[in-house]
Amino acid sequence: MTKQPLISVLVLFLLVYGVGYAQLATKKIKVADDIELIQLSDSVFVHVSYVEMQPYGKMPANGLLLISNGKAVLLDSPWNDAQTEVLVKFIKDSLHAKITDFVPNHWHADCMGGLGYLNKHGVKSYANQLTIDIAKEKGLPLPENGFKDSILLKVNNLKIDCYYLGGGHTIDNMVAWIPAEKILFAGCMVKAMAWKDIGNLSDADMNDYPVTIQKVIDKFPSAKIVIPGHGDFGGKELLTHTLELLGK
Repeated sequence: MTKQPLISVLVLFLLVYGVGYAQLATKKIKVADDIELIQLSDSVFVHVSYVEMQPYGKMPANGLLLISNGKAVLLDSPWNDAQTEVLVKFIKDSLHAKITDFVPNHWHADCMGGLGYLNKHGVKSYANQLTIDIAKEKGLPLPENGFKDSILLKVNNLKIDCYYLGGGHTIDNMVAWIPAEKILFAGCMVKAMAWKDIGNLSDADMNDYPVTIQKVIDKFPSAKIVIPGHGDFGGKELLTHTLELLGK
């Protein structure tokens, strides 16, 4: 084989497997036995927390941490107050940043199970108004500030756009977009490639679910990294994979 075909094969390999290669190049930081951080860029980390959940065993949940010049925004908390306290203290002591703002993807514990701790420590919280209404009905800790369709947050000059595009995994699930990084935090409505079914549907809106996923696909054509609520992140293929799991 000549050199030209070899180069072409290498370029094709990198194009096809670029997302996976990018994941292998990320930095993983152990925070505790049940919490880790995966660094995606200078400013963006995925936080992963684990709980034992029958019949699944050790269940990971993903959230996002954005840091800039000593300030931080947290998208989703770990599962509970105790894990959230550990993460917050690690961010302060090891990453030298203070969490100023918090946004949950929806009302489940894998998104806002640590809100009680954050509320007690002066972190401003924002959520879809539907999330606040459900939390109030269920007697859960309440986010302070509600939005209907979208909200823009900043950690210094880094923008985070949060959008409610419709029901899916829950009636209130939203997505967060970091345009400078082309990162979409899609949460539990989007499934990792390893998932063979659509998962927990106990609070799902099955009429809107595929419509909402299609809205996400249409709204974020430039997304490079898509982060699901559970499991490995990837590219836009996670969105089409989720549609397929929904039978669309």
